[in-house]
Amino acid sequence: MTERKLTSWVQHWRLYLVLFMMLLIVAVIVWKAGALHILERDFLQGQGDARTIRTVPLVANRGLITDRSGEPLAVSTPVQSIWIDPSKMIDSPEDVQKLAVALDMNPELLAGNVSKNASREFLYIKRGLPPQDAEDVLDLDLVGVYTQQEYRRFYPQGEVTAHLVGFSNVDDVGQEGLELTYDDWLQGISGRRQVMKDRRGHIIEELNILQPAQPGKNLALSIDFRIQNLAYRELKAEFIKRRAKAASAVVLDVSTGEILAMVNQPSYNPHNRTGLTDFSVMRNRAVTDAFEPGSTIKPFTIIAALESGLYTPDTIVETGPGWMMVGRNEVRDISNYGTLTLDKVITKSSNIGTSKIALNIGPEPILDVLHRVGYGQVAGTGFPGERGGVLPSPQRWSRIEIATLSYGYGLSASALQIAQAYSVIADDGVKKPVSLLRLGTEELDTLPREQVIDPVIARQVQDMLASVVDSSRGGAATDANIPFYSVAGKTGTAHVVGEFGYEENLHNSLFSGMVPASDPRLVIVVIINEPKGDEHYGGQVSAPVFAKIASGAMRLLNVTPDKLPEDKSMELSSL
Repeated sequence: MTERKLTSWVQHWRLYLVLFMMLLIVAVIVWKAGALHILERDFLQGQGDARTIRTVPLVANRGLITDRSGEPLAVSTPVQSIWIDPSKMIDSPEDVQKLAVALDMNPELLAGNVSKNASREFLYIKRGLPPQDAEDVLDLDLVGVYTQQEYRRFYPQGEVTAHLVGFSNVDDVGQEGLELTYDDWLQGISGRRQVMKDRRGHIIEELNILQPAQPGKNLALSIDFRIQNLAYRELKAEFIKRRAKAASAVVLDVSTGEILAMVNQPSYNPHNRTGLTDFSVMRNRAVTDAFEPGSTIKPFTIIAALESGLYTPDTIVETGPGWMMVGRNEVRDISNYGTLTLDKVITKSSNIGTSKIALNIGPEPILDVLHRVGYGQVAGTGFPGERGGVLPSPQRWSRIEIATLSYGYGLSASALQIAQAYSVIADDGVKKPVSLLRLGTEELDTLPREQVIDPVIARQVQDMLASVVDSSRGGAATDANIPFYSVAGKTGTAHVVGEFGYEENLHNSLFSGMVPASDPRLVIVVIINEPKGDEHYGGQVSAPVFAKIASGAMRLLNVTPDKLPEDKSMELSSL
């Protein structure tokens, strides 16, 4: 082969090789395109969707808490939380700066937080923002910044119902009060939805709901927010006036056992707990604090005496000269009341009178009565930290222990327990459960009722309690009286236990009463812990608060007056 022919052949061969390679490349491209469209279509479609279509959670709305009339006490409002992908923002310090300014945050602190979490893909920056504020942040169009819808709890009554309702945390989980007790009931079930996102991760289209969110169940309380506000206002005023350590009040419906109001002092703002150092202010003292109830126990000592058959309301008890020795201990009355009938022992609140009765009948009958009306056992509301108090049960009773038991020392009880016990007297000896939840017709029809005190004895003690506030019958707690309604009740003043025994100048002041006395509708208990100043007796400190709450509650509940002046009664009868 000549040199010219060889050169020509080589040139043709190179051309053919190039053409072949081009055809081969085209064939490979065509084959790959066909394979992608036919063989791997489903896989690629899924991968594409995975980069644009996301499944995101649907946050469930927490159930509403209302008072008995539907007035909201705790509601959930939609808010937006800002979160970032630190791995996307670590290389954009200028975006971090803009985000910090938009959220009113420290730029250096935010930058350090981003740097510290650079390997993470999710980090909350600020939660619970109003939707418009979150939208303003998104409008900055920063890489790696996103929003997420959540719900924030709002408490319309604020500190007035804080101890009762409690609060939930930033994750909408109950932390205190009924928010904690009924957390499972109030919490909903989150759902899922499909959305389309752009390359920055912002939602650009809602596609469909995979699983709808199920909102939490609502909770209707027995509380009447009108009476709750009234009780809170009056208790707070007295708490401030007396410079007291604490205070509590409970308003109980006699016929149903429903709690219409439960308030405490001091209180707190459930919306802003930052800077709160004394966490005792968050305690619902009406159910968690137990203390010696003092003379409010005396009616139950009298019930035990009447049940024994050894006493009647007219039985004579000698209390002169106003003091007596029980072993080496002295029991003393405020004054020398001399000879008293049994009912006057309650009217004058004689420690000597109840001590002599207790030493005569023994402690067991008194303890039996106290147990029957609810002392020494939890009331059963399910409230976190609820205490049942203590009923003593020593194997051997000293005479002074028997005597002091009769007038309220040596045992402990909460404000709610005292209210439940007095509701037994008010309801002619019938005990029923107390409730923080509104009871419907069906629940009321099946409400367990137990006759724990003879109705005749209960009515006799009701009459004795009415004499406590009646000056014409020798009663001294006249500040508990209210216009147009009869009142029955008992004062209590108990020394506070200190480091070295009972403190001479520290007291708890109590008043427990029922209104109207002729047919009790409400039982109200008021406790002022360690009031300062010259006045410390229950009749001076707590009785006036009782009167203000009772008067307002009668008006709010539209209860018919049972104590009209004679001229007014004649006017009504002539209509």
